[in-house]
Amino acid sequence: MALAAERAGKPIDDFRALHAWSVGEPAMFWELVWAFSGVTGTGSVSGHADLDRMPGACFFKHAELNFAENLLKGVGEGDAIVFRGEDKVERRIGGDELRRRVARLQGALRQAGVGAGDRVAAMMPNMPETIVAMLAVTSLGA
Repeated sequence: MALAAERAGKPIDDFRALHAWSVGEPAMFWELVWAFSGVTGTGSVSGHADLDRMPGACFFKHAELNFAENLLKGVGEGDAIVFRGEDKVERRIGGDELRRRVARLQGALRQAGVGAGDRVAAMMPNMPETIVAMLAVTSLGA
């Protein structure tokens, strides 16, 4: 709220005021969200269009980011994934291990010719390997 007040040039000291500002100045709000969240990307964070239309709004149309890069940054040895299967199996994968697994699969996909703009489909169960596959594919821009 303090950052929003600074950006807005007026007091924003409760949720109602923050909500009113975000609706009244959506471009400024979303640019603040990008900065506050520490999103890694390139290009300009300005250039929003039709923000009053849902569906149809366009956010950050002059910016590019990699979903996987943003999800994987900053994770360390602590748990990144805690999996509990229906059969009572529990597995934990730390952030560093998750990055290693994603990098390994990313390399294999790249060698297989997968790249930016490609579509990759899979029918996979809800388990850590599915998350690794999604991150490896999206890290390539596919």
